[in-house]
Amino acid sequence: MSNILVYALHYDGAINKNSLGAVSEGAKLAKELGGEAHAILVGENIPQDLAASLGEYGAAKVLTAEGPDGLGQPVVDAMAAAIGSGGYKYALFGGGLLGFEVGAGLAARLGAGVAMEITTVRAEGGELVAERPILGDSSISEIKYRSEVGIIIGRLNAFEIVKGGAGAAPVEAISYEASPQSAQATIVTRGEQRGADVDIEGANILVAGGRGLGKAEGFELCTDLAAAFGGSSAVAATRAVVDAGWYPYAGQIGQTGKTVAPKLYLAAGISGAIQHKVGMQSSENIVAINKDANAPIFEFSDLGIVGDLNKILPKLTEAIKAKKG
Repeated sequence: MSNILVYALHYDGAINKNSLGAVSEGAKLAKELGGEAHAILVGENIPQDLAASLGEYGAAKVLTAEGPDGLGQPVVDAMAAAIGSGGYKYALFGGGLLGFEVGAGLAARLGAGVAMEITTVRAEGGELVAERPILGDSSISEIKYRSEVGIIIGRLNAFEIVKGGAGAAPVEAISYEASPQSAQATIVTRGEQRGADVDIEGANILVAGGRGLGKAEGFELCTDLAAAFGGSSAVAATRAVVDAGWYPYAGQIGQTGKTVAPKLYLAAGISGAIQHKVGMQSSENIVAINKDANAPIFEFSDLGIVGDLNKILPKLTEAIKAKKG
């Protein structure tokens, strides 16, 4: 029987949505393996009802461990102790920086195999196989584990949140020995949202920017163009530029972002990798601007413009303003 331990990040009385997706995914996979998915929360004075609520997302049991909120090293200590005593075959994390930190630390502690940026996991022959996009999201790599424990860290929004479990889960408090380094860091401030909120799903016109913009300031060209269009217009972005910190995550389009279908989708400096395509291919009209004539996005665009977006976007903005008087 292969049980799965899922880390559940919580903040201000709520469970992180990527953690909820990981719990749902863990429950589904554990069932296929003939085991159970257990969740673990680490923090100070964790509410019992908050922990128990993870049963609604598929957790058969929830472990709680006292420790500083939001720090990675105490979570590594607690999860290592839980895995050592509970016989878990896999540890699963939703997307997010803390998940990467804890997953990597746990892999080092246990000598375990770790796969990051996972978008799909499946059971095969009594084992889990993780899939990770590679080569600019143009191909998929399959990862299998040889270590006693396999660590799986998902991309943001990779796992679907499924509510409908058996109700409140039993909660068990566990103890662990804190490592010396656990007390060497403190949190100064904490925030959960990555940048300002951006509503792109309801827009009729989207001006989306990619790495071709060159820098975060390049989004000013997209903002100016969207403002010229007026009405229901918004600016969106690819995963690569969101990860680089150029634009808020709320504006990300693609498999791990949002799916949109505006009347006009204008792609500026976007190569058109498959992971991005799945999030915008239903747009009514797709216009692409890229200096690379061989960019994949031209294969599914209605209109393609090969050229320097830094020259084209301002001219297009001027033309639209003039047309509108």
